[in-house]
Amino acid sequence: MTRIVRAGPGFASRRSARLSESTRRLSLALILGISFSLVPLSAEAQPAGKVWRVGVLEPGEPSARAHLIEALSRRLRELGYEEGRNLAIELRFANGRLESLPSLAAELVRLKVDAIVASTTPSIRAAQRATNTIPIVMSTVGDPIEAGFVVSFARPGGNITGRTTQAPELMGKRVQLFKEAVPTLTSVAVLLDTRNAHEVHGFKEVTAAAQKVGIKPQSFEVRGPEEIDAAFATIALTRGSGLIVFESAINNSFRTRIVDLATKHHLPGIYPFRDFAESGGLMSFGAKIVDNYRQAAVYLDKIFKGVKAADLPVEQPTEFELVVNLKAAKALGLTIPQPFLLRADQVME
Repeated sequence: MTRIVRAGPGFASRRSARLSESTRRLSLALILGISFSLVPLSAEAQPAGKVWRVGVLEPGEPSARAHLIEALSRRLRELGYEEGRNLAIELRFANGRLESLPSLAAELVRLKVDAIVASTTPSIRAAQRATNTIPIVMSTVGDPIEAGFVVSFARPGGNITGRTTQAPELMGKRVQLFKEAVPTLTSVAVLLDTRNAHEVHGFKEVTAAAQKVGIKPQSFEVRGPEEIDAAFATIALTRGSGLIVFESAINNSFRTRIVDLATKHHLPGIYPFRDFAESGGLMSFGAKIVDNYRQAAVYLDKIFKGVKAADLPVEQPTEFELVVNLKAAKALGLTIPQPFLLRADQVME
């Protein structure tokens, strides 16, 4: 059984309301578009009679995260957890309203879920403040040590573990790749949320790398959806020649709007995940985020079998993918060098 709750106007007064059983099942089928019966069960049996309840806390909208929730659900199925038999998933989406995350996290705690899968720093922090006993699995996060979520990667030390999307020198590598793809770049606007320590540190990395290749970076604060349009209006006045988007909760949740505005303002951009390139962005370089969600299922399996989150090392990505959207390049009037295209993991025509 899966329950889907979205934050919205009047959410706090209505959060106790529940969809009917048939509506919940139909909603999940429409959002995820998957058939669990097609995936074989693991041969390893789970404790008889136990129904594991997993809370999933997302800052964005269901449509933007459907493929990721699908990856999590399918991997759980492969590991022997079947909804309606020994698994129930409680989905909570903030729809970009980050201020609703604490209420959503508190609700999951009241439901006595066995574990919470949380995406991005705001969601993880909301879950952390809601409970210090229920295991929390990070599906995406920048620097969990700097954010105060874990003591170390090897021994997290609390009730939080999971997988990051960051690795040393990743930001600098993005700058290098961006300059190679668009040699005419002289300045870049950087969208970030300075409330997140890893983004502040990331901007320093961008600045150092940009200076080496003759690019001037300028940061633009985006803390909520209402600041996105204003940021681009200001960027247009500065006549920047490129855009770098950090992987904040707001940027991830409103990637389509960001990509559309970049196209409108004729700004080539490099983005953190392939989702942005698939939405029309010029290029992306980053971790395979779907793998993070599949690995979150592995963490859950270990926790359900008795391993404490404190003893499960936090993993960093080891594989990164470079995706180039040639249709976007054409719309921007750019010709990406052929040697660069040959290095890409995927070129979208």
